[in-house]
Amino acid sequence: MARIALKVDVDTLRGTREGVPALLAMLARVRAEATFLFSLGPDHTGWALRRVFRPGFLKKVSRTSVVSNYGLRTLMYGVLLPGPDIGRKGAAEMRAARAAGHECGIHTWDHVYWQDNVRERDAAWTRRQMQSAFDRYVEIFGEAPPTHGAAGWQMNDEAFRQIDDWGMVYASDGRGTGPYIPTVDGVACRHVQMPTTLPTLDELIGVGDLTEDNVHHAVLRLSEDGRDHVFTLHTELEGGKLAPVFNRLLDGWRAQGHELVSMATLYRHIDRSALPELPVTWGAIEGRSGELILQP
Repeated sequence: MARIALKVDVDTLRGTREGVPALLAMLARVRAEATFLFSLGPDHTGWALRRVFRPGFLKKVSRTSVVSNYGLRTLMYGVLLPGPDIGRKGAAEMRAARAAGHECGIHTWDHVYWQDNVRERDAAWTRRQMQSAFDRYVEIFGEAPPTHGAAGWQMNDEAFRQIDDWGMVYASDGRGTGPYIPTVDGVACRHVQMPTTLPTLDELIGVGDLTEDNVHHAVLRLSEDGRDHVFTLHTELEGGKLAPVFNRLLDGWRAQGHELVSMATLYRHIDRSALPELPVTWGAIEGRSGELILQP
């Protein structure tokens, strides 16, 4: 039986307060596990509007309704409205995810700030951002986080080293085809990377003849190869406007015989001794603007 690990990225306050409860209900309906990765500091979603000049950004947003997915108020955070503290205001919803039996971990401290800056920042900046997220996670959950999944699949060398220093044995910080051990400056890390292997819904909708009504068929076709996969979803999308699409996906995966699991469960079925050691690299993904961590 193949497994689909459901990796849930929580980017915003709205996604925490509204999307998390909605997804918990959907997952409970099919008795699915998931890993929720939380943004734990300020919500500065409005800063993302500066990406308008990034290659591919306008093409991407033209295929998806940014305002309906994120809400006008969220798009004003950091621009016309102060960025609210997600960890302070959304702690109850975060703890509810763990109480429902799901794995929880770190996504980031400040999502847009990390995504738009980490590639070029130094070790000190990187460690400060990551430690802020770690400390807030401990404050909310009373224990150290078991895993990490980078905002926007953006990392740098020091971020991979920090994951090792925290003692995490697996993380999901990039895109790729299967688990591997990353190397930084020729030195193998101590943790396993479990990259997102399937395209996200927002990368597919609007491409060719794919719409919200039929995009689930495209994902299900990719899931028929008999391999384990990691699927990334977002509380702002699948926990909101795209909820009907995600429900169809959940039913389709169950019909295909897949086990819907957390990252922790998927990791327990990995043979570390058989994994390749691969250097950290960057590349582009169709349907997403800019470069991200990509398995070579």
